[in-house]
Amino acid sequence: MAETTLFQKILSGEIPGNFVGRGENWAAFLDVFPRAEGHTLVVPVNPAQRITELSKSDLADLFDGVKQVENTLSTYFDTKDFTIVVHDGPMAGQEIPHVHVHVIPRVEGDRGHALPAMFPHANPANPPDYSGLAELCAKIKGASK
Repeated sequence: MAETTLFQKILSGEIPGNFVGRGENWAAFLDVFPRAEGHTLVVPVNPAQRITELSKSDLADLFDGVKQVENTLSTYFDTKDFTIVVHDGPMAGQEIPHVHVHVIPRVEGDRGHALPAMFPHANPANPPDYSGLAELCAKIKGASK
């Protein structure tokens, strides 16, 4: 049997959580190491490590939770803008082996950044390499057959 995750302990009440929302198959609580005020984690009750391990129903419920959390945070922070992040597996930066969606409200002057800040050393072609992208796309599609 797999070890109980930190998030399962929060969901069960073994570890305290500041819940901003909860559904039948998901829960949302404030991140204890927030990147911005209101940084919230939305987690499925199912302790799957990767999105591909969630059922369609669990995934739909999880993102319904994300939507509800956005609505809640939107009212409090008076914003409609959010950074939504999923680190899907350890090499992607996932620290807790339990799927979780970061919902971070974005407000004027919050000093947050866009996706390029996550990959500061990437140097994408400009203009885009359309033929190279088409070739890669064909290879990716061929690999899944």
